[in-house]
Amino acid sequence: MGTEFLRIMDSEEVREIIDNIKIKKEIGEVTLEKAYKRVLAGDIKAEIDLPPFNRASMDGYAVRAEDTFGASEDNPVILKLTEIVRAGESASKNVEKGTCIEVSTGAPVPEGANGVVMVEFTENKDDGIHIHKSTAHGQNIALKGSDVSRDDLLLKSGTLLTHDKIGVLGATGIKNVPVFKKPKVAVISTGNEIVKPGEQLEYGKIYDINSLTISNAVKTCGCTPIYSGVARDNYKDLKSKLEEHLDADVIITSGGTSAGAGDVLRAVLDDMGEVMVHGIAVKPGKPTMIGLINDKPIFGLPGYPVAALMVFHVFVSSFLRKMASMPEHRKSDVLKLKISRRFHSSKGRHQYAFVKIENDVAHPILKDSGAITAVAEADGYFEVAKNVEIVEEGSEIEVMPLEIY
Repeated sequence: MGTEFLRIMDSEEVREIIDNIKIKKEIGEVTLEKAYKRVLAGDIKAEIDLPPFNRASMDGYAVRAEDTFGASEDNPVILKLTEIVRAGESASKNVEKGTCIEVSTGAPVPEGANGVVMVEFTENKDDGIHIHKSTAHGQNIALKGSDVSRDDLLLKSGTLLTHDKIGVLGATGIKNVPVFKKPKVAVISTGNEIVKPGEQLEYGKIYDINSLTISNAVKTCGCTPIYSGVARDNYKDLKSKLEEHLDADVIITSGGTSAGAGDVLRAVLDDMGEVMVHGIAVKPGKPTMIGLINDKPIFGLPGYPVAALMVFHVFVSSFLRKMASMPEHRKSDVLKLKISRRFHSSKGRHQYAFVKIENDVAHPILKDSGAITAVAEADGYFEVAKNVEIVEEGSEIEVMPLEIY
């Protein structure tokens, strides 16, 4: 086949091309039980007041505050106990002058009461409840709607539904929420040397690493991976695999992108759609390819695991997050750490390197792009500008953690 790189592009030019790819978002609805780590597709308002009634915030006695004025250890006020109300129950009597009702935390405050005396400041005796400390109007009572009022905005569209957010929704009785549908991402490994895990490994073959790592990386971006299996390194097989997954929102391949005899994806994309990027001035990841088939983005990653995963994090993950309406990485996510040793970079190319973080120091992982253990050890990565050849030991670098949300 013998093709060359289309044109080696700078990383910023590539990002601009990716940013201009059209994104179509769809909305669905899920129950709260299935809403974890989904993204809201609409504003959510409270359907009830919270709390829905005046609620005791302490175990004690519901009283008329004016009945307790002047109470002390030496001169207690004695009130008649008329009822006991637990959480989930309601009083059958009102609190009248000279009386009290025992309430537990969370119980509705009976009519007529305007304060709750903590049980620690009382004593239950034969002649009644001895109050040793006065209470103020409204003390130890959570008023109806004091937390949230009906129709208040609870969560804005675009909010990532974490456990605490889901708890707020559940507290107001909401059962279903609108969410952005998770984009489907087909993941295809290519290569004649690739074997599925579990199959017999013959001499010269290697197990399929990229499908597993890329598929799980896709999940962290809020998308649903579709494991396609392995495509042989020939035009017919790869084209068939691509056609099989044209209903997916995005297709990611690994392998088959290098300029030369093995450049199968380039040939397939030239016939089925268009190639927008073939060759990026970065290390690792120079042979990366990006194209479109019927406006569907195709990301062709290098075959080596380290290069494939690095290109995914640097160029693909932000696009998938945007497509899934997931939060973007923030400046505060970046870690500023000192590098443990001198690092030599490739002149003329942006270089990215995985690091292991120990005791707030970044240790570059100096293994080649085929070493899967480099991926397993990595906690993050850093970038070296193309005009920098050496990063001195002890220099401060900016490290992007691999997993943020």
